Amino acid sequence: MSERITAEDILSNISEVLAEHGQKAKSVSFFGEDSKSSSVTGQMKRIFGRQKPVYHILGGGKPADVLLWRNKKISASVLTGATIIWVLFEWLNYHFLTLLCFALVLGMLGQFIWTSASGYMSRSSSSKVPRVVLPEELFVNIAVSFGAEVNRGLGVLQDIACEGNFKHFLVAVVSLWAGAVISSWCNFITVLYIGFVAAHTLPILYEKYEDEVDTFAYKVIDQLRGQYQKLDSSVLSKIPKGSFKGKKYE
Repeated sequence: MSERITAEDILSNISEVLAEHGQKAKSVSFFGEDSKSSSVTGQMKRIFGRQKPVYHILGGGKPADVLLWRNKKISASVLTGATIIWVLFEWLNYHFLTLLCFALVLGMLGQFIWTSASGYMSRSSSSKVPRVVLPEELFVNIAVSFGAEVNRGLGVLQDIACEGNFKHFLVAVVSLWAGAVISSWCNFITVLYIGFVAAHTLPILYEKYEDEVDTFAYKVIDQLRGQYQKLDSSVLSKIPKGSFKGKKYE
């Protein structure tokens, strides 16, 4: 007889792994050298089969420097600016059009004061007021990059839908469902801000404690893989598979 797998069994097994890791973490020092004896860096399995350092995975250069806090002033400034924008929109209930109008008013006021002061001091119109001109290439590059990312995401979803693999299709559907649930808890700006903060905090934390994170992650993955194998043998394997094969579209 096949085992019946319930959500309670899966959650209980995951909670046992979390509790076991929490008890072991008390006796392990993150900053000491005791962890070297329990894990060899060169032979340890990394998440997603990672071979390169985190810095190279993030692309290197200035973006990686900002995400990994190589320059603390720039990283702190970027994170503070994002926080101010989120507070303005979420807590103070400002709208984008309102902030845009206020910014334009301040810019026009500055140019007006500059023009009036230069007219009184020099009595000539030779001193020109600086003007802000945004290059057209900026908007073209933004549109091209955004369109490329959207098309790539749509292509991945369509490939999963057309390849006929029920497991991949189920993972994609569950991921989209989880995204829909999370988006129902908060608005789009808050979701963007949470992702922005996570991008500026998780990489540096993972780089600092990568051995402990990888060990814990693989324990959870092993438990999930075992539960999935039971679910596959008892439920998914009994689902009839169609003979449909994904076609390649040019």
